[in-house]
Amino acid sequence: MFLGFSNYMFLNCVSLLMIILVVLVGVAFLTLLERKILGYIQLRKGPNKVGILGVFQPFSDAIKLFSKEVFKIYKSNYNMFYFCPVMLFFMMLSNWMMSPVVTNIYFLNYSILIIIMILTVMSYMFMLMGWSSNSMYSVIGTIRVISQTLSYEVSFIMIILILMILSESYSFIDFMKWQMYMWYLIMLVPLFMVFFISVLAELNRSPMDFIEGESELVSGFNIEYFSGGFALIFMAEYGMIIFFSYLMILLFTGVFYSLYLYLFINFTVVMIIFMRGMLPRMRYDELMYLCWKVILPFVLGYMILMMGFKFLFMVVY
Repeated sequence: MFLGFSNYMFLNCVSLLMIILVVLVGVAFLTLLERKILGYIQLRKGPNKVGILGVFQPFSDAIKLFSKEVFKIYKSNYNMFYFCPVMLFFMMLSNWMMSPVVTNIYFLNYSILIIIMILTVMSYMFMLMGWSSNSMYSVIGTIRVISQTLSYEVSFIMIILILMILSESYSFIDFMKWQMYMWYLIMLVPLFMVFFISVLAELNRSPMDFIEGESELVSGFNIEYFSGGFALIFMAEYGMIIFFSYLMILLFTGVFYSLYLYLFINFTVVMIIFMRGMLPRMRYDELMYLCWKVILPFVLGYMILMMGFKFLFMVVY
């Protein structure tokens, strides 16, 4: 019994260390990759002074951020103000804990539902961050980011629901088994494209980065954050970019534990970065119109179509 418990604790520590190390190193070099790609899109070099080709730039950025002075914002809810970035970062890591890794003892048969729950609660962290800083500009940015993320969460969850109807499961492992002979990406190309748009909106990435509309929002809900608090928000945002890329690959291809998984994740991340470099920011009313009057009716129609196919095959066979 004691041996079993010690094995359990060992696997627990290994899985947690794997998640933290892989995600944090991935986030560090994702920032470098983004700055390099955006630099070449704009016909410049990007970071190239710190180390060979700027490879140590993420570490110098981290040292700069965490060594900055910390002081109390006037009339802010101090405890809530610094608790929210920590909680946001913790929730990002919690999402990674649900992924089906070899040593991961936290993987459950209802992993997808738990991920949806965590994503929904993460939206409210933005609200609390804006409110607790007691800044008018933060509150304006918060209102916009909450309305955006909650709107696009509807279509995002609906698309996952369509895939769950097809797979008849809430587990990533069953998704992998169902796509052994044909990927959902091949069968459901329009749905994948809409899912990619919803992911951009969920991540608040360009052309839907209204939380960072500097010209009209003065940097959005995080205007009062600096030093470690800002660094944690930044790390949570970039950790979610990698996680959503991983989620897209698992849901639409079922590729698992192979070189293709890493190639596909890198390709998806690069596509998300390219969107920022190539597309101008949308108008806010266009964003909401796209969600409620284009994407949502399309996804609901697709859901009825898929349920009809399932019913038809059930009757025939």
